[in-house]
Amino acid sequence: MLCTLLEQTGAAGRPNSFLREPSLQEWSEHWGIDCRVDVTDAAFNKRYLDALRQEGFGGTSVFGMRLMGQDLGFAMSWLDRCYPDLPDDLARLEAAFGPLRFIHLSRQDKLAEAVSLLRAEQTGLWHQNSDGSDMERLRPSSEEGFDPDAITERMTELRNLDRHWRVWFDLQGITPLHLTYEALAEDPIGVLAQVLTHIGCEGRLAQGTNPTLRKLADQTNADWIAQYRALHPLA
Repeated sequence: MLCTLLEQTGAAGRPNSFLREPSLQEWSEHWGIDCRVDVTDAAFNKRYLDALRQEGFGGTSVFGMRLMGQDLGFAMSWLDRCYPDLPDDLARLEAAFGPLRFIHLSRQDKLAEAVSLLRAEQTGLWHQNSDGSDMERLRPSSEEGFDPDAITERMTELRNLDRHWRVWFDLQGITPLHLTYEALAEDPIGVLAQVLTHIGCEGRLAQGTNPTLRKLADQTNADWIAQYRALHPLA
């Protein structure tokens, strides 16, 4: 949602998950990169980085990129290949994309997040437009059904990712703008204005945007959460 809203402003780039390793092939095809995807090949890396920059700027003066916690390791390793002589991750990021502002978006309710994550994996439906059409649907990973052990595993993974982000920010000397999913869902325009101000854009640009994603959580999510809490009262 936040990436879509930022793009709608027409002033904050076109952020997306450009450094998600499984998506390199798809992005390369989208950008017309005709050489084989090979992150050990300097020529491929240069072409990919050039195309990534162009996409992330989206015709504006601001570059935007989304980086999920599970993609941080690959992204930093890839940038290290592009800029092997620089001392740390922050220096490589700034060499690639210029002066940066960081936003850390996390969800406070890890049980609800874990249930949503498991349902997305099971159904293959990750994002849906406000009119009910699919925005992103992948192959389902398994048959849909309540699985308390899988929910516990997802909660542990999500908490670990939040912890890894905090450690990485500290190591790099970065103070991000911390946001919660709950606040974004409650007041998307207000949170967008906060983000725009943080990255040096005018907060008033948020007023011309319109959230276009449909909330996927439904009664099944609520039922699974209730079933899980019956088994784990302290969750």
